[in-house]
Amino acid sequence: METMIQINQLSKAYKGTEIVSNVTMHIEKGEIYGFLGPNGAGKTTIMKMILNLVKPTSGEIRISNQLVSHTSYQYLENIGSIIEYPVFYERLTAVENLKLHCKYVGYAGENRIQEVLETVGLKGVEHKKVHEFSLGMKQRLGIARAIMTKPPLLILDEPINGLDPVGIKDIRMLLLKLKNEYGVTILVSSHIVSEIESIADTIGIIHHGTLLKEVKMAEIRKESNLEEYFLNIIQGGRQHV
Repeated sequence: METMIQINQLSKAYKGTEIVSNVTMHIEKGEIYGFLGPNGAGKTTIMKMILNLVKPTSGEIRISNQLVSHTSYQYLENIGSIIEYPVFYERLTAVENLKLHCKYVGYAGENRIQEVLETVGLKGVEHKKVHEFSLGMKQRLGIARAIMTKPPLLILDEPINGLDPVGIKDIRMLLLKLKNEYGVTILVSSHIVSEIESIADTIGIIHHGTLLKEVKMAEIRKESNLEEYFLNIIQGGRQHV
C-alpha cells in the first residue's frame, strides 16, 4: 500500500515538559486511521504538527513522501481539516460560508458547493443561517468546508465530540462514504472507543504522549474487541512494537 503520512520519532516539548515523545506512525493511502487515546494524550498536538500549526521539537513528518518543514505550506492544499471545534460566520448561511472559504483559499470551484452540501447531508438547509444549526449540522458543515477543494487527505480532531446518537451515526456514515466512494484518506481522533472501532482500518493508541500501539483493526478482532484491547494496552502502559 502507498503511504500517505509517515511520522518518524516526533516529539514536542513545552517549557521543558515533553507532551509528545518519539512518536512514529504510518498511515496508508485510502484508509481510515483511528487515533485513540484519553483526553490530553497528545492527539491534537500531533495533528497540529502535521498541519504545521505547531512546530515539532524533533522528528520528521512526510506527506506523500514529501518532507514537511517549518516553511512548508503548499502541501496543505491537499489536506482538509477540523481541529478542535469548527468556527463559522454564524449570521451567514451554509452556502455563504462555503463561498467565503473558496475565496479565502483561492479555489475557483464554487459550483461544487451544492454537490458538497448534498454529500454531507445538508441539502435543503443550505440557505439557513449557521446560528440556527444544531451541533451535528455544524460538524457536517465543517466537513463540507474541509472537503470543498477535493483534498485526498482529511484530518479530523474529535469530530463526534458532543453529538447526540443521531449526529454520531451521521458523521460515521459520512466518513465511510468519503473513504469508500471518494478514496479519501482519513486520520480521525477520538476518545470514544466504539466509534473508532466501527470505522477504522488501523488503530493508533496514544497515552501520555507516547504511541503505545499501531495495529490493524482486523488483527484486534481476531483477539477481542477494541474496548478490551484498548484498556489492556492503556492499563499496561507499555509500548508495543
